[in-house]
Amino acid sequence: MGIPALDYTPVDDIPTIAKRLRTTFNTHKTRPIDFRLAQLRKLYWSVKDHEAELLEANKLDLGRGTFEASLVEIDWATNDIVFVCKKLAKWMKDEKAPDIPFANSLVSPRIRKDPLGCVLVIGAYNFPVNLTLGPFIGAIAAGNTAVMKPSENAPNVAVVLQKIVESALDPSCFAVVQGAVAETSKLLDEKWDKIFYTGSASVGTIIAKKAAETLTPVTLELGGRNPAIITKNADIRLAARRLLWGKTLNAGQVCISQNYTLIDREVLPVFVEEMKTALKSFYPNGVKTSPDFGRIVNNKQWTRLKKLLDASKGQILIGGSTDEKELYIEPTVLQVDSIHDSLITEESFGPLMPLLPVTDLSHAIRLATEVHPTPLGLYPFGTKPETDRVLRELRSGGASVNDAFTHGTIPTLAFGGVGDSGQGAYRGKASFDCFSHRRSITSTPGWMERLLDVRYPPYEGKLAKLRMMSELKPDFDREGRVRFGWVRWLTTLGAGSKTGALVRYVVVFLGMFVFPPP
Repeated sequence: MGIPALDYTPVDDIPTIAKRLRTTFNTHKTRPIDFRLAQLRKLYWSVKDHEAELLEANKLDLGRGTFEASLVEIDWATNDIVFVCKKLAKWMKDEKAPDIPFANSLVSPRIRKDPLGCVLVIGAYNFPVNLTLGPFIGAIAAGNTAVMKPSENAPNVAVVLQKIVESALDPSCFAVVQGAVAETSKLLDEKWDKIFYTGSASVGTIIAKKAAETLTPVTLELGGRNPAIITKNADIRLAARRLLWGKTLNAGQVCISQNYTLIDREVLPVFVEEMKTALKSFYPNGVKTSPDFGRIVNNKQWTRLKKLLDASKGQILIGGSTDEKELYIEPTVLQVDSIHDSLITEESFGPLMPLLPVTDLSHAIRLATEVHPTPLGLYPFGTKPETDRVLRELRSGGASVNDAFTHGTIPTLAFGGVGDSGQGAYRGKASFDCFSHRRSITSTPGWMERLLDVRYPPYEGKLAKLRMMSELKPDFDREGRVRFGWVRWLTTLGAGSKTGALVRYVVVFLGMFVFPPP
């Protein structure tokens, strides 16, 4: 079939592209639901039409087999489009403001979902289809114009993505910019209404600083030194199989896979044996020759991983072989003795699995907090009281209990980091929300003017009436203890309830006729 070489977008063209999309947004072309749905549906069929090319591109860029590329890349994107199309009308509807007192309900408070404007989506190389098209779908659904910047580190997929977008979408509304540092820097010089970036924390910091210059909101999906924690009461066989799968999918180039495993010293030997059994089960004819095990994306990343492995003081228990020519690194399990080992202090982003023995769960939680207090993912294995304690005492962007990153595989579950692992979330409805502005709106009818007289100067004598309409009475005493009774409800006319508010409002309204304002 053959995929043409990636051509970078001329830097001087980037301001013109951005201006074109901003101009289109201001014509309101992207706001109607019919336009959004038409674009999403065309995008769906374009992805389908280029499926063979996407499979080939995934193989060329990441050594990814057909099953894996279909499952985590192409099918993910097409299912996301279908789901969004089915739900978009519901998501776009105005929402009633929640928990509004009766007095305020008279002005029809509601929340409208407006598009943010012209947005920039910067994709990642490890899942170059999923992590680029995912947020782009959300931007279209929310009614924005958008520029897509695929990762130059997955150049073959980047070429196909450009073909998909340009053959399906309105060029006055959507564009693809190709390039590396220079082109991305030029993009960041433009004023955007939202920047969505997936990638490393170091680049995310640069983007956040640049966006701050123009007060541009950002969503950052970053990595994290994610811990798995295995107690002595865990199902060791399942823990071994599930964590091995999490570290061999995409040759470990998964931002939410475990970076290291804290395991009770008592069950470490059994866990290692179960890992060996699982590895043989996954790749019965060997890992290197298996069509189901991918490769490191490029020489730069392979060299980085090799240096991390060489710098580790850990003892290799499984694997350890490498092949630079094939960009191959064997799934490698090591036992390390410190959180300061190179494979724990750095995010490996590859098939390297350091195990650090701990004395008990308290020890594991303490070490995990020291390594990275806000990882992207968290993976506790053990009894329910044990895993509940881990979730209670450790923070993370998301968590999967007794499994490897299941929470990140559910397309309708909001996905995002916290602290150093990112900000904002997307997937499913969260993608629509990510690129929408929740605009609070009220509509005050003319007949309310008599009621509103209480807010106008002069204020003499009006404060008591205003408080009668709006003041909420506490249901707690000075010691923080809740107190409630029918006597109190009657004496306060049900403060805080809609019925009570209505009664008080009627009293005040009638009182304004009996005792009109001066």
